[in-house]
Amino acid sequence: MSSAPPASSPPGSSLRRSLGVVDGVALAASSTAATTSIAIGMGTIATIVGLQAPALLLLAFLPVLGIATAYARLNRSEPNMGNGYVWVGRSLGPWPGFLTGWVTLVGSIIFCAYTSAIMGSVVLILANKAGLHSVAGIALDPTSTGVTTAIGLVILVALTVLAVTGIRAATRFQFALLVFEYAVLLAFCGWALVTGDHALSLSWFNPFEISSGKTFAQGMVLAVFFFWGWDAAFSVNEETKSPGEAARGGLIALFAMLGLFLFASVAFQREMSLTELVTNGPQALPYLGEKLAGEPWATLPVVALMFSAVASVQATLIPTARGLFAMSRDRTMGPLWTRIHPRYGTPAAGTVVVMAIAGVVALLAVAIPKLSDMLLAAVNAIGLIVALYYGLTAIACAVRFRSARHEGPREALLAIGVPAVSGLILLGLGCYLGYSYLTMSDHFELSPDNGWFMFSLPAVIVLAGLGMAAVAKYGRHSPYFTTGRGTDAESLTLPMDRTAA
Repeated sequence: MSSAPPASSPPGSSLRRSLGVVDGVALAASSTAATTSIAIGMGTIATIVGLQAPALLLLAFLPVLGIATAYARLNRSEPNMGNGYVWVGRSLGPWPGFLTGWVTLVGSIIFCAYTSAIMGSVVLILANKAGLHSVAGIALDPTSTGVTTAIGLVILVALTVLAVTGIRAATRFQFALLVFEYAVLLAFCGWALVTGDHALSLSWFNPFEISSGKTFAQGMVLAVFFFWGWDAAFSVNEETKSPGEAARGGLIALFAMLGLFLFASVAFQREMSLTELVTNGPQALPYLGEKLAGEPWATLPVVALMFSAVASVQATLIPTARGLFAMSRDRTMGPLWTRIHPRYGTPAAGTVVVMAIAGVVALLAVAIPKLSDMLLAAVNAIGLIVALYYGLTAIACAVRFRSARHEGPREALLAIGVPAVSGLILLGLGCYLGYSYLTMSDHFELSPDNGWFMFSLPAVIVLAGLGMAAVAKYGRHSPYFTTGRGTDAESLTLPMDRTAA
């Protein structure tokens, strides 16, 4: 199929196919992090589009569903833990393929970095509830980027250890967390939906109520970010019992997320005014708990948010390390990423390095002192990155299966039309939003209100990706840049995961 793997690849037996569709759902749902997205996203999206969050979430789901069908079709044709990196490289060329893999990985690392601050913030909220407000003269402020990041990094180290010890154990751990957090989320959102003082309005579902095209584009990109993560199931398709189970896991999680997001957005707006949503920002879910119930019940949403953040970081570390593994076996990245733990059969070295890089990024983010501002900047940057790599992967699907135009209207629509339109929508939104950022400010400032700053984050990521691609092509002489194809999934073998059932 393609070139041989690097000579330094470790010997062993083939990948252990021990994961089923339930594991895929758990991984995809954990990575999507519905509770975290709802907790920090409802206030953030309200800051941008007011009370039209339900409309945008419903609209954003349509192109995301088109992207998901493209992933499922590509995965049936070529299961590979590198997914978009391999598929885009083969269909559109190695440069856009490498860029797809690069921005996916960098976006995931940024996500781990800022979610570590969320975990730290939740720990501090719990500490404050217990009456602990300072330690050694340091204020335990849940809105402080510096203090929350320090605590979050400790948690990140513990999650890295769990990711290294075996994917089966990690997915089972995530499933347990999901059951608790969704039970709490559904209970409190259901309570708010029934008892809220604000009348349900059809205008919440009307996107034409949004004030401008730029606001609509920014809101749509943020809404797409809500759904981001369902594709984590495709990163372990070489470890599932069949490639179809990865697709089913991702699609089941995607539809479940749509229901949760619409349910929660309406519930939040039934209970909270626009001012309350904007003011509370990343603490919107804990605020909802306090508004609806007294202690100790008001603490349950905080614990659910903690579980969601923990599960999402865990679920993000797993596909990120495996994406780097796929790139390393093509020699587009260094040999470090193919080093496998002799007992657990996981890319342990890569997982640890990803955690370390995420920690450095989290420390750099301390330059933005207010947690809500740092989160908004990170979410906007990741939103543009997600639009880019989802869009490229969908276009790659349309190109790969262009012969389907001869197989009848239905097949042509599903294989070419839907992926192409979905991909073009996301790429168009990203380009329009990037242009809007460039024209909204006349100077650079470290602030989520500054357009140049908001544009510079994804621009630097893309430029760095092009630089790394040049290193892979001209420095490592990777065969990927000759063929555009990834290394065969079965040609590089790993020790068995002894923790797998």
